[in-house]
Amino acid sequence: MNPPPVVAVVGPTASGKSDLGVALAQALHGEVVNADSMQLYTGMDVGTAKLTGPERHGVPHHLLDIWPVTRTANVAEYQTLARVEADRLLARDKPPIFVGGSGLYLRGALDEFQFPGTDGALRERLEAELADVGSFELHQRLATRDPLAAATILPSNGRRIVRALEVIELTGGLFTATLPEHTDHYPRTVHLGLDIDRPALDERIALRVDRMWKAGFVQEVRDLLPQGLRDGLTASRALGYAQVLRFLAGEWTEEQAKEETVRATKRFARRQDSWFRRDPRVQWLRFDRPDLLTAALDRIGT
Repeated sequence: MNPPPVVAVVGPTASGKSDLGVALAQALHGEVVNADSMQLYTGMDVGTAKLTGPERHGVPHHLLDIWPVTRTANVAEYQTLARVEADRLLARDKPPIFVGGSGLYLRGALDEFQFPGTDGALRERLEAELADVGSFELHQRLATRDPLAAATILPSNGRRIVRALEVIELTGGLFTATLPEHTDHYPRTVHLGLDIDRPALDERIALRVDRMWKAGFVQEVRDLLPQGLRDGLTASRALGYAQVLRFLAGEWTEEQAKEETVRATKRFARRQDSWFRRDPRVQWLRFDRPDLLTAALDRIGT
């Protein structure tokens, strides 16, 4: 008897991954495993477009709301947690449906991926440089050393920039060279990507940000301040949250924060799309095709 499939639903933000993931879980009697690094955080709901209870239609979702906003995200830890969930579901003959746009997290969970080691003194030196010159200058350095890595890491994400530079110095090679070949950890893995053209994606992103603001996103960020959001090295740099924090600090107007959220999200979505396009295993499906679920199930081989 064949084992249940492991399914990954990938693509840029706002392309419709969450809804397809729920529909696939319902059709396959599976459960969803979150692969969005920011949806791991408790209380970051509106700004990450986390599905509400009713929107999940009774489908169990795993690895949501597991970390406080002060916790620094750790891909290696996510790998462990995600594989525990996948193995538990497979043991019950339930397909795990991984849904999210965090490319490195997905590769950590689903690929044969061993994380490079670390060096305390080197890390300390790079973090001191980060505090001294800021993430954007270090990002420019990364761009000269490993352009592909720089293209997939936000210039504001100082922690990941430091890690990439650390690996480059430790290995003497490229950070991206430490990524494995596209080799599945689970023998029956199907990678589905949502294909969306840039004008349609840009429009959906603008609409999403508008809905976020109407749904009380600014108040959500305010409510997270007493929980330590500003001090969270990862959460405070999340798209939208970083921009609203600047508004609340008096650096920008609210309209500027909203406009910058749209712009930053569009840039990030392009990087996501480029990342997933490099994976030859991804089978692309037009995001708005009327038979999307049927086509996805056909690719999975049900």
